[in-house]
Amino acid sequence: MTVSDHAEAAVAETGHELVITRILNAPRSLVFKAWTQPEHMVRWLGPKNFTAHSARLDLRPGGAWSACIVSPEGNEYWMRGAYREVAAPERLVFTFAWESEPGRPGHEMQVTIELREKDDGTRLVFRKWELPSDREFKLQSEGWVEALEKVAVYATAWFLKSGPI
Repeated sequence: MTVSDHAEAAVAETGHELVITRILNAPRSLVFKAWTQPEHMVRWLGPKNFTAHSARLDLRPGGAWSACIVSPEGNEYWMRGAYREVAAPERLVFTFAWESEPGRPGHEMQVTIELREKDDGTRLVFRKWELPSDREFKLQSEGWVEALEKVAVYATAWFLKSGPI
């Protein structure tokens, strides 16, 4: 079985809401750290073949975050938002906006990450809503499925290397 055997993506019945559920072979405390520590986030953030070179996180309700992913062609895509809820190690709620131009956020979306212990791993539920269009929904669906595959691979390798935390 591969990591991707545990992926599924579903469309909510109302509006543009993306829901992705993953089972990760790592404890939820480690998965939470992968989402909340910049040195780990840059190791997995972005779709397949993208890299991340920057992540700044002020991990508290009202705290800002920003990150940059880079396409294989070298194009930078900056994103930013603010944390609404931080409940370690089970839940993160934050806003998300692509920068429409340097320093200026575009359409704001909402994201919830829920982490539940499951057997020897973690059940991750990613929800993103208020996507502005069908095109953006398609792009975000593909990108986040690939990014969550990367976080699954990263968290599993990290856990196998470091052991129980």
